[in-house]
Amino acid sequence: MGSLPEPVPDSNRTKPLGIRFVEHVKKGSLPYRSHQAIVLVVTFLAYTSYHAARKTTSVVKSALDPQSPDVGLKLVPWKASYFFDPPASTALSSALGNGWAPFNGLDGTALLGQLDVAFLAVYAIGMYFSGHLGDRMNLRIFLTVGMIGTGLFTSLFGAGYWANIHSFYYFLIIQVLAGLFQSTGWPSVVAVVGNWFGKSKRGLIMGIWNAHTSLGNILGSLIASAMLSYGWGWSFVVPGLAIAFIGLVVFLFLPVSPESVGAERDIDELHSPRKYGESVKEPLLSSESDEEEKAVGFMEAWRIPGVAPFAFCLFFAKLVAYTFLYWLPFYISHTAIDGKYLSSGAAGNLSTLFDIGGIVGGILAGHISDHLNARAITAASFMYCAIPALFFYRSYGHLSLTMNMVLMFITGMFVNGPYALITTAVSADLGTHSSLKGNSRALATVTAIIDGTGSVGAAIGPLLTGYISAKSWSAVFTMLMSAALVAGLFLTKLVVAEVAAKFEQSRHKERLHQDLP
Repeated sequence: MGSLPEPVPDSNRTKPLGIRFVEHVKKGSLPYRSHQAIVLVVTFLAYTSYHAARKTTSVVKSALDPQSPDVGLKLVPWKASYFFDPPASTALSSALGNGWAPFNGLDGTALLGQLDVAFLAVYAIGMYFSGHLGDRMNLRIFLTVGMIGTGLFTSLFGAGYWANIHSFYYFLIIQVLAGLFQSTGWPSVVAVVGNWFGKSKRGLIMGIWNAHTSLGNILGSLIASAMLSYGWGWSFVVPGLAIAFIGLVVFLFLPVSPESVGAERDIDELHSPRKYGESVKEPLLSSESDEEEKAVGFMEAWRIPGVAPFAFCLFFAKLVAYTFLYWLPFYISHTAIDGKYLSSGAAGNLSTLFDIGGIVGGILAGHISDHLNARAITAASFMYCAIPALFFYRSYGHLSLTMNMVLMFITGMFVNGPYALITTAVSADLGTHSSLKGNSRALATVTAIIDGTGSVGAAIGPLLTGYISAKSWSAVFTMLMSAALVAGLFLTKLVVAEVAAKFEQSRHKERLHQDLP
């Protein structure tokens, strides 16, 4: 009796339903480039919605706590005034001018800071577990569950408006659960993109792709600001419904890897030039490459050269970036600009310039790092430039609206540039380190380690700001400038290695030139 032939794996079984439908209509398989385009678009929309849902809290803060006693008003001698419409007399204490208990009391700013740290602390811890799980699960399912869960708890926060809930612990628990589901996003999208794209021009591609972070912040600010006039609950419910809907799009269309859909890699993807590795990998990413190909463990990923320095750099970089993410609209509305105070909605709209600068900074940092073949030099340079940018924004941003806008844009560019570079191109580079022998299942773990460590700083920054700002916003900016300096210093060893590699490469070229007849 002859042996039965081995079954041929059917990749169509793992194809998302949306991909199957498109191929059915097209009457043929999608080419590799089409899959790449789908990956970029779907993951871009996914993380845009994550950040849009995350940003709303910073805009609504000024509505929940509009009457903070002279917070950050050290620039002018007169008392603050607000351009809120007169509160309507309703049974609910939901009028913007009255705030929302318990956040409209004397300790309102501190309570809002505690919500931030609860969200971000759970987000940071969850990030480590999400990376570990993401490398061992279907990322499409994992991401879908995370997005729908995020939408649910973001909407439940806003539901407190209509339910007339004034318990601090209700909002605290909702933020904790929202942070847990939010942590599923970043390791998943970076791992999927890393599965589909080689290292050639990865910095530029991911710099452009990473605009989703700033675009999400911008959309979140605009949506939350627009919805405030209808009641602050809508500022949460609308982004919550949006991310849940896009979660369904992810489920229907996201191809996790070429193997999962039976796509054959293009020649240029298989043999993409490793510019980053050729010039810098020895000093920055030295290989210890006799390991078997397997799912990388947590501690093993930490030992990949370059992971720890970039992770700790991101700790301080995200401390700065997330302080702006959560407190910039509040700072603007509580600081006189040309002698005038802006309403919560106007402050939220103005704060989008920081994120627009972040888009430019992310693309610029990615392009420069590709051109120089030097991730560490680029990231450190941006962090050092962020120090004077922060100083000038605090010192001169109040002089006029135009000055505030220009300095805010520049600050966003230098603060978000290295943050975008490290969380995308650097994480993907380290997650495909040569010692891993092409094992892409390490991508989510490495990404989670780097961004999870950064998220601890992201939790600490807003928490400290909630307390320090009650005394002095100048002290807050001193903290941010110090954090930017430390972030750059953590990359010193890698910067020296990259500079040394550049000199060695230059000397090598000179010797080759001299040897020519």
